[in-house]
Amino acid sequence: MHASVAIQVLPSVQSEDEVIRIVDEVIAYIDSTGLNYFVGPCETSIEGDDYDQLMEIVKNCQIVACKAGCGAVNTYVKITYKPEGDVLSIAKKTDKYHQ
Repeated sequence: MHASVAIQVLPSVQSEDEVIRIVDEVIAYIDSTGLNYFVGPCETSIEGDDYDQLMEIVKNCQIVACKAGCGAVNTYVKITYKPEGDVLSIAKKTDKYHQ
């Protein structure tokens, strides 16, 4: 795996229930991509071999959030990219904490 992305989508809406509903739609979209991902309390991590695909997913997360009903969205992204090798996987980073 050559890249991983951590994405936090923060919809600009009034209620916490709306934030949760919209973020749930974004996570459903991420799930539909078929890539490996991990939902944390503040961000979702996604990993894969195709950097361009991951960047497209980042773009689409914002579009999904806006189509779900928010007028604006703040998105924070962390990217780890290693074109000639493997980056640390989600499993290597977190499995020992979730057993």
